Amino acid sequence: MKYLYLKIGMQYVERQVVSLDWITLLLVGCVVLLAIAKQMYPKRFQEFVMLPITNKYFLVQGRNDEIQHPFNLLLFVCQVVSVSLFIYLCIKVFNPEIPKNNPWLFVQICTAYFVFVGIKFAIEKIIGSIFSIDALINGYLYQKLSYRNLFAMVFFVGNLVFFYTYQPSQTLLTIFVLTLLVLNCIALFYSYKTNGTIILNNFFYFILYLCALEISPYIILYKALV
Repeated sequence: MKYLYLKIGMQYVERQVVSLDWITLLLVGCVVLLAIAKQMYPKRFQEFVMLPITNKYFLVQGRNDEIQHPFNLLLFVCQVVSVSLFIYLCIKVFNPEIPKNNPWLFVQICTAYFVFVGIKFAIEKIIGSIFSIDALINGYLYQKLSYRNLFAMVFFVGNLVFFYTYQPSQTLLTIFVLTLLVLNCIALFYSYKTNGTIILNNFFYFILYLCALEISPYIILYKALV
């Protein structure tokens, strides 16, 4: 945080200037990771960005459900950084006093997001193993990870716009988040529809999984924050 004093007439007016150096470094780092992913896996990257149009990515490049594939890991790092930056921006807009009083806020957000996703993923894998539905869980987790990595690219673009081009309002950020939530619901519905036969054959386990690991964690997180 920097302060400049501008002389207007016979008085000095304080002007607050927020440094974006660390944010710029993080966003440039995301660009580098995306460039590496595209350079190392050009065909996979091309089919990945076409996910809103076609599911060829899942049928060809992602048919083996390789969640730990380097391509997915590179995009996941971008996801963690981009989403955490956007959450930081929302806190800054809705409650600007918190970032001022907590210089480590972004690190805390980034760590919390990574831990939340990691624990949720581990529990999902354990449940899949317990109920012997590993194939179903792996396929679902892979598709969910791919869609969220894709949405993270939208967050990345939003961060560029909101940090450097247009100062967002609370209303604009709310609309942006609601739009992404709707798109996420559409992606989940499409995933469920694609795996409709498998889900019907394991309907009880699917409902149990949906309530315990897709709805409850977010309700608990909301209650904890609010």
